[in-house]
Order: sequence, then C-alpha cells, then structure tokens
Amino acid sequence: MDKIQINIKDVLNTVSMTDIEALKSEADNGLAKLVDGTGLGSDFLGWVKLPTSTPEILLDDINNTAKHLRDNCDAVVCIGIGGSYLGAKAVVEALGNAMGETKGPRILFAGQNIGEDYLYELQEYLKGKRFGIIVISKSGTTTEPAIAFRLLKEQLEKQVGRDEAGKLIVAITDARKGALRTLSTTEGYKTYVIEDNVGGRFSVLTPVGLLPIAVAGYDIKALIKGACAMEDDTLSGKDNSALLYAMTRNALYRSGKKIEILVNYNPKLHFFGEWWKQLYGESEGKDHKGIFPAAVDNSTDLHSMGQWIQDGERTIFETVISVARQQHQVLIPKDDANLDGLNYLAGKRVDEVNKMAELGTRLAHVDGGVPNLHITLPALEEQYLGQLIYFFEAACGISGYILGVNPFNQPGVEDYKRNMFALLEKPGYETETAAIKNRL
Repeated sequence: MDKIQINIKDVLNTVSMTDIEALKSEADNGLAKLVDGTGLGSDFLGWVKLPTSTPEILLDDINNTAKHLRDNCDAVVCIGIGGSYLGAKAVVEALGNAMGETKGPRILFAGQNIGEDYLYELQEYLKGKRFGIIVISKSGTTTEPAIAFRLLKEQLEKQVGRDEAGKLIVAITDARKGALRTLSTTEGYKTYVIEDNVGGRFSVLTPVGLLPIAVAGYDIKALIKGACAMEDDTLSGKDNSALLYAMTRNALYRSGKKIEILVNYNPKLHFFGEWWKQLYGESEGKDHKGIFPAAVDNSTDLHSMGQWIQDGERTIFETVISVARQQHQVLIPKDDANLDGLNYLAGKRVDEVNKMAELGTRLAHVDGGVPNLHITLPALEEQYLGQLIYFFEAACGISGYILGVNPFNQPGVEDYKRNMFALLEKPGYETETAAIKNRL
C-alpha cells in the first residue's frame, strides 16, 4: 500500500531541525500518553486503537444497513452537528462526483445549522421522494439536530406511514441512555452505538462516519484498512510522520506563527479542511493557547486570500495537501485563433497546470516568509483518506499534549448554549434568563 508523505524542508528557513528535534521528548511523551492513557482526557481515547479493533462483523452489518437504505431511498439525510457530520461529509465529498453525485443515493445533511430557509428548502426537496434518515446524537437533545429530526421524522411518517418510516430511520446514539436511545427502543429503529470514550471530532471511523459513507457507496473496509496501517506505523514507531507534524507545528507556534492554514488544490477536499478545523480548533483552543486553524481552497482562494497570505502579517504557516494522482484525464485543446493565448498549454493535462500553480504558489509563499509543510496524498481513494484521518487524529492528540492542554474536552462550547437556552426561556434556566434579560 502506498502511504501519505510529509515534507518539512520549506519550514527550515523559520525553524531549524534542532528546534524541531528539541520537541522530540515532549512528542514521545504525548504519544505514550495516548497509548497508555496517562494524560489529560484519558477517558476519551477510544479512537486510538479503534481501526485495528473494529470487528469485521460490524463493518458487514453497516454495509447491510447501507444497502437497505440504498435500495429503498433516493436520498438519505444525515442529521448531526460538529463531528457527527463533518467527518462523513469530508469523506463523501472527497470520493464523490464534483457535481454532488455518489455511487448511492444523494446524501444530504441537516442538523448542522438552525437555518430556517435551509430546513424549509430541504423539506420541499424531499416532498414526494423516497428518503431515509440517519440521526446521530448521544443525547438526542442537542438543539440543532433535535429540531431537524423532529421535522424530518414527522415528514417521513406522513409520506410513508409510521411503520415504514421506522424501517428507514437509523439512530447512532448512546448504548443505554438518552432521549434518542429511548425513542429508538420504542420505535424499533436500527441502531449503532457511539461509545462513551470516543469524542465527536474523533468519531469518523465509527458508525457515525462509516454508515453515511457506506450509504454513499464507498468502501468502508478500505477506509479502515488505511487507518489500520497508519495506526500500526504510528503506535509502533515504524513511521514518525504524525510526531514530525506535531513537533513541527509546535516549533513554528513557539517561534511566533500563530495561524495554520490547511491548503488544498483539489476542490473535493474542501470539507476535509472543515473537518480538520474542528479537530484542531476544538482540541487545542484552550487556556488562551492554541494555533488558530484556517483553510483555503486553491487556486480559487489565491484570487481572494492569496494577497493576505503573500503579504500580510507574518504570523502564519501553511500545511499543503497535494493529491498525486487524479481519477480522470482532461487535455487542453489547441485553438487556431489563440485569442486567449493558451496554445502554449495545448496538449497538457489540466492537472499539470494545477500542479505548477501549486508549486509556484508554495515557492512564492516560502519566499514571502510563510513556512510550508507539504503532505502528499497518493490519490483520493478510501485507503489513503483512512491514512490521512488517522494521521491528523494522532498528531492532534500528540500536539495537544505538547501544548499542555487537554486535547479531548471542549469546555468553551457550552458557553453559547447556556446563553441561548436562557434567551429562549428553556425550563430550568429561569435564573439565567432573568440575569441575561437584566444585562440586555
């Protein structure tokens, strides 16, 4: 199996190998905490050995459920927020057709926002269509997905009847407790478990991500196989790429580089950047510490963010993901009039132009004082995406421990919820409601 590769030579004008290697003992200690469960957040380390401990029987069961939904649905709505949707969205977008087509039914998402127009238009789209629902929530009471599920469950039951709807709804939830678990037991929904020791942003390789990916028609066994290879290499020390990434970004952070921009040159990786932003932002942004994670899609964003990256404040570095092999080949034709002046490109593949745009940009940014890490992905295929997912997850845990924070909690996420519940006068928040009304 080919493997993803990382190259850090274009950071060495900013930090030296000595600076990076000075963090080796901290990185080794961080990895040991992941393996031994001796660090902060050790009750959320179920993802660390998840790929190699995922039983074949579970993957077969997920594939069978996915086939049932594919056979009976024109569209499947995946309801969740944060890690309950971003991982699946990232992989489905990376593997899918650029026009939004998959190998299975159309995969739609809900519960990731509270947009009234979004939900109205989604429901209008689903009228008269055969659709199914995958609802993902440990509690079943998280506001955004709970609203979406209430609306779509009612619509599905009206369109096909309650009994038939029950066969088209799959719940991924807590093993024993919570509103969604209670409802699933009552209605007889097919269910999968979100284990207590796996946080949402690390859940893409659990049924949370695997079921929507399988419904879309992609090979979840190959995805897990790729993750297994990276798990084995990382935890055994055969490959230190995750450690190298964690060490390098922390050396850059200590040198004053406070913002990391994840860059891709393949539009199918847009939502991979969104998944990565949550993974690192929610894991490291604590105690007034942490690299700010941003993402751009090039060459598109070279015509918007490119100016700032090239000439703005020098507090940034970039991690560039290159995709070595494309799935298709498109040649640029010759035009006798040559009014656009592009005949010098005639006969070249579009990807060759894209690769030169990438290389030229990397050179310009490095010359402009922006360090670049370079990750090469062999192709947008399941096994390589599995590698990349585990690589970023492992590096995130190690990096958080180097930074000195708990990489696996998210205390700041609750602050907005308390204010929102108080403003909506949710029962039990009477004191907070009075206080916030007084403040306003």
